[in-house]
Order: sequence, then C-alpha cells, then structure tokens
Amino acid sequence: MSRSVNLVILVGNLGADPEIRSTASNTKVAQFSVATSRQWTAANGEKQERTEWHRCLAWDMPGKGKGLASIVEQYVKKGDKLYVKGRIEYRQFTDRDNVVRYVTEVNVQEILMLGSADRNRDAAAKSATPAPPAKGAELPSEPTGGDDDDLPF
Repeated sequence: MSRSVNLVILVGNLGADPEIRSTASNTKVAQFSVATSRQWTAANGEKQERTEWHRCLAWDMPGKGKGLASIVEQYVKKGDKLYVKGRIEYRQFTDRDNVVRYVTEVNVQEILMLGSADRNRDAAAKSATPAPPAKGAELPSEPTGGDDDDLPF
C-alpha cells in the first residue's frame, strides 16, 4: 500500500486580525495570514531577509462545540506568534470580474499561541462579542478540502 503525507507546520506572526465569516450552513471559518521569515548572508557579506505569507483557514464544525475558528476569533490578534499545523490545499475560483484565480491555503488542524501566557489569560477574561459574518461572496457549505470549494478570498 502506498502512503502519502500532506503536512505543513508554520511558526510565525499574524499579519492582521483574523477575518471571521460563516458559510451558508452557518459554519464559522477564520481566515488569517501567517508570516515566516528567513535571513541569510549573501556572498558579498550583505544580510538578506525574505518573508513568506501563508493564507490559513480554521473551521468550526457544527455540533462539535467550540472549534478552531471560534478560538481564533476570541484569542488571536495581529502580531501574535503562532504555531500552525495543517495541510496544504490548492483551489481555484472565478472572481466578480470573471477572472479565474488560484489560491494556496493551509487548512488548519491545530493552533498553539506562542505569545505571553499573561496576554492570553487577559484575553480569556474579557468577554468577546462574535463578529457578524462579512459581506461578500458565499463560502462553501462544508470544509471538504476538495477542488469544488468556492471561497472568494
């Protein structure tokens, strides 16, 4: 039997506050970008740096209690350092201008907040009001991970 692995692990910082949306079946999804950087010294002795941005999606599963999207919504903010584990997914969609777009995303399976424990405890103590779903194109009804997803972001 042949086996394969699709696993990505990122440790980086959030570039902006997460966007929280809901699918037509009222499944919550959080989208956020994680920046990872690497530094090296070029042959001429000059220091170089390159930052990569990784689009991540975290889902709540209906009927399973508080999921990753709800946790991201409540506790994760711009600049936070995160450990993200998931799988890479590729998909395409047609935008409002009828242009085909290609997207690479990390479908998140696990998140660890690597920031200060005091900051996370303070965030948990504050009451969080859920954000209303963002207006825009519809999201897929379930996090299938298949090629027929139509997430417009």
